[in-house]
Amino acid sequence: MDQNPFLQDQARQSFVDNPEPRCPSLLILDVSGSMSGSPIQQLQSGVEAYRDSLYSDALARKRVEIAILNFGGRVELVSAFCTVDNFVVPTLEASGDTPMGQAVVEGLDLLNSQKAVYKQHGISYFRPWVFLITDGGPTDVQSHFWTEAKQRVREGESGRAFSFFAVGVEGADMNRLSELCVREPLKLKGLEFRKMFEWLSASQQAVSRSSVGETVKLPPPTGWTEV
Repeated sequence: MDQNPFLQDQARQSFVDNPEPRCPSLLILDVSGSMSGSPIQQLQSGVEAYRDSLYSDALARKRVEIAILNFGGRVELVSAFCTVDNFVVPTLEASGDTPMGQAVVEGLDLLNSQKAVYKQHGISYFRPWVFLITDGGPTDVQSHFWTEAKQRVREGESGRAFSFFAVGVEGADMNRLSELCVREPLKLKGLEFRKMFEWLSASQQAVSRSSVGETVKLPPPTGWTEV
């Protein structure tokens, strides 16, 4: 489907105003019913802290672009890719089951579309980040989505098309996450979403201060993960 001409003009103008290379950051968030109460509240708070931390860094504010895809009963794009200074944290609400495979497939499709936009406008970009957070297991494991998700994560990691991270909240099926991921999934300590997002922000600030293609040493994920 062709993009709306108005949106194309908006994108074109945004790249004219800000030709900095971009660091795409896709958050795929589990907002299924089991996340209700304190987990969804702490996740909301963590995303807000992530945004504020990136905003405080003048270069990251221009270079990091955030998108959020929720999955809870259905997969929903709640925030399209935009730079941090234009990013408004959506209100997260918990309900439904956990179509994780579908969320990953649709998220990677979204990422591919955004990379095409960068290329169309001559904007260079850092290796994208895909960050999956869940407290359960996929309810679409018998569908083609789960099979496709596993295949595409492996192909994308091996081709350096993106870096895929998975974080399991209490109750998450870590075996399924290990099945999905190339790198070892991380287990969140309690509900330390804020510390997790502080680490993500610090890592992306380090990347945004580098040159495209440069290898960057990231801070260790300490203080928010269980061994």
